[in-house]
Amino acid sequence: MKDISRRGFLRKGIAGAGMVALSPSVMATSPGSANMQQGIIYRTLGKTGIKVPVISFGVMRSDNVSLCRAAYDKGIRLFDTANGYQGGNNETMLGNMFREYKRDSFLLATKVKPQTDRDGLPNDQTSADKFLELFNTSLSRLQMDYVDILYVHDLSNPEMLEYKPLLNTLKKLKKDGKIRFAGFSTHKNEALMIGAAAEKEDWDVILTSYNYKHADVAGLNISIKKAASAGLGIVAMKTLAGGGWLDKEKTKPMNTGAALKWVLSNPDVHTTIPGMTSFDQLELNAKLLTDISLSESEKNDLLADMSVPGLFCSGCRQCVPACPHNLPVPDLMRAYMYAYGYASPLMARDLLASLEISGDPCTGCEKCAVRCSRNFNVRDKIADVSRLINVPSEFLA
Repeated sequence: MKDISRRGFLRKGIAGAGMVALSPSVMATSPGSANMQQGIIYRTLGKTGIKVPVISFGVMRSDNVSLCRAAYDKGIRLFDTANGYQGGNNETMLGNMFREYKRDSFLLATKVKPQTDRDGLPNDQTSADKFLELFNTSLSRLQMDYVDILYVHDLSNPEMLEYKPLLNTLKKLKKDGKIRFAGFSTHKNEALMIGAAAEKEDWDVILTSYNYKHADVAGLNISIKKAASAGLGIVAMKTLAGGGWLDKEKTKPMNTGAALKWVLSNPDVHTTIPGMTSFDQLELNAKLLTDISLSESEKNDLLADMSVPGLFCSGCRQCVPACPHNLPVPDLMRAYMYAYGYASPLMARDLLASLEISGDPCTGCEKCAVRCSRNFNVRDKIADVSRLINVPSEFLA
């Protein structure tokens, strides 16, 4: 297949996006069902058979029960959290909220991250027992007998898709009725991971980074189509390519509605989980529940944004071999995005801690050898965000 650049994809592929919302293959309404609402666009989450609205809720940064209730009232049904979000308080909040709702009226997804080495491979710290312990803690916080989707969090090496201790744990959890479907999330090597999963029978759902600024849109589209055709449900995250702003100072807002519509112009993406922390964000995103057609002005906004570096590391990994300290530069750029795009220094610090990054990882380099394909000043960004590792977590909460 001829390679298509991100800008070329925006110009050529985006033209048909307006028809997606009207396509019978991606729209289903059922007025007789208590869990589906007339006019909302639903897509079927692969072989799970679940019909889910195209906008779901990434709850990661939200601590507002009223906001989550309002999202439910507007028709959002899938709520995405994780064992580590807000030190567990994120799951606790959702558990306290949803105990008042009928269990079959909403969908819950959570994530548990297994220990791996820097190459994403299992090591002597990778423990299925620890994974199970963390998941049971999540169930307790959520006050649920089961979750609809359990993701093995942040996988980047295809070998983990065949790691028997985890696969056997997921199978047992299914058998015991503690999870309905098993999935994994991926922040890097996405096209490789998604393509590999399409050839395996153990996975039901994939949660992947996907946005108009991604370095490998063409490769991602090929893998996503392959996986969706194999029956895997596809959920998109990082859809706003950095949290809705194109600069650290927050002077250049992104057209977030256009960014989400771009993601949903791919009919093989079944739902998205944009993070929401305000009612204004919810109102904007809720409009997309019934209309995902891109206007000409929205297309032009996205094209204009392509020339701005932004806050999202597009994952090309060209930087990695150039760093003399062998630093995980893309992960450090993700920490920077958490700190300034998501306004969450605690998330940034937690990621730095998991990477075992010191407070000054660039010591000894008078001049940075890394050249970023997006023109990031890598050294400055690393120096900026790595300071957080010396700040106690309680001061960042």
